[in-house]
Amino acid sequence: MHIEQSPDGITVRLTGEIDHHTARFMREQIDAAIDRSRPDTLYLDFSGVNFMDSSGIGLIMGRYRAVHLYGGALELVGLSPQIEKIIQLAGLDKLNLIQK
Repeated sequence: MHIEQSPDGITVRLTGEIDHHTARFMREQIDAAIDRSRPDTLYLDFSGVNFMDSSGIGLIMGRYRAVHLYGGALELVGLSPQIEKIIQLAGLDKLNLIQK
C-alpha cells in the first residue's frame, strides 16, 4: 500500500490481497492519513489488488464514513472485473463511488 497526497486529495494505491489479516493495517494507515489532511477526495486505487473478500467491503465502507465526516468524497478506481463484481454484489455501486 502506498499513500500519496495531492492538492485534490489522497490517493491510496492498494496492492496484493485485502482480507481479514491485511485490512486492519490498511484501515489504520488510511484513517491516520484522513485524520491528518481531511482530504476533499479519497481515491482508493485497486489496480494492484488481486484478491478481496468481505474485509475489503468493510474497508471501503469505513473509509466512506470517515471522509464524509469531513465533507469529503470517496472514489474507487482501478477496479478489476472481479473486484467490481464483489462491490456490486455488496450494493456499494449504488453509492456512485466507482470511477472509470
